[in-house]
Amino acid sequence: MSSPTQPAQPSLRVVAIGGGTGLSTLLRGLKRYVPAPVASRRATDSTPRRAAGTRTPDHPCLIRDLAAIVTVTDDGGSSGRLRDDFKMLPPGDIRNCMVALSEDEHLLSKLFQYRFNQGDLEGHSFGNLFVAALSHITGDFAQAVQMSSQILATRGRIYPATNTDVTLAARMDDGSLVRGETSITASPHRILELMLEPADAEPLPGTLDAIANADLITLGPGSLYTSLITNLLVRGIPEALAASKATRVYVGNLMTQANESLGLTASQHIEKILQHCGAAQVPIFDYALINIAPISPTLLEQYAREGQLPIEADLDRIRALGVEPIPGDFAHEGDVIRHDPDRVTDALLKLGLARARLGTHVET
Repeated sequence: MSSPTQPAQPSLRVVAIGGGTGLSTLLRGLKRYVPAPVASRRATDSTPRRAAGTRTPDHPCLIRDLAAIVTVTDDGGSSGRLRDDFKMLPPGDIRNCMVALSEDEHLLSKLFQYRFNQGDLEGHSFGNLFVAALSHITGDFAQAVQMSSQILATRGRIYPATNTDVTLAARMDDGSLVRGETSITASPHRILELMLEPADAEPLPGTLDAIANADLITLGPGSLYTSLITNLLVRGIPEALAASKATRVYVGNLMTQANESLGLTASQHIEKILQHCGAAQVPIFDYALINIAPISPTLLEQYAREGQLPIEADLDRIRALGVEPIPGDFAHEGDVIRHDPDRVTDALLKLGLARARLGTHVET
């Protein structure tokens, strides 16, 4: 019970939308503010600790509910083979999100990421095969995802963007129509318009409920077309974002990406997203996190070999779109450059809690 002189700390309902490495990176930052499931706490108490310094302490429970909405258009690698062989949705991005939301020290999370390197199973990850098996047992991909998440004791719910078997299609700048995510990303031509086949794919009811009840919604980071826009092609999702009273934040990418966003500034990323929102055509972002920190010459040279450059932070142009940019240092450098999950999460929670403290759409 809170002290009479100290108001209760607001706690947020958060929805994170995306796919690929970007979404799983963000979820690793967000999950540390979510209460651990009871089963997870018991397991942690009885499981030997990893080496000192390898587990980051949890933070105050500022997130009461966390939901991830994940793209399901991947048709390459293990996911693509399972799609072809079993006529199921691709589990790869969803598996990465499940592992990101699980307890890092759990053996199960390592098991789900284990990839076979020989025989008929070469290239398949155990987690993908596990989800495939559960999909056939339950007859429902979304239910298999929820059951897998329970086994991993994830700190959040995971929804495929749609439960419909969809194919990504793109109209390119040479007038050609390319089908399939792998073929689209391999094309030498620039994407003009992205489409889903069938066009009437619908989200799960739980997805729309999560968006409607959210206090904070994020889109990104991730590949502009194949991780972000794909979610907004699902009927009802753009309209739900437009109608939401949540704080809505676009997390801008750090570098341009071949076959996705070469030459595009930060504001042009947002413009491309809005152009694909169909009937909504109203603002779906309140803020945009934009990296303005310099990147080391070594990494710049490495990315330049692929024609990739830091995304221009054209802050005034973002404001002209009706979106308030939040500039900052959101990058973490290693062998590659990624978003720093802690700094991004801190900025997101600051935005979400600022509205919460005004008493808007948040329970305490």
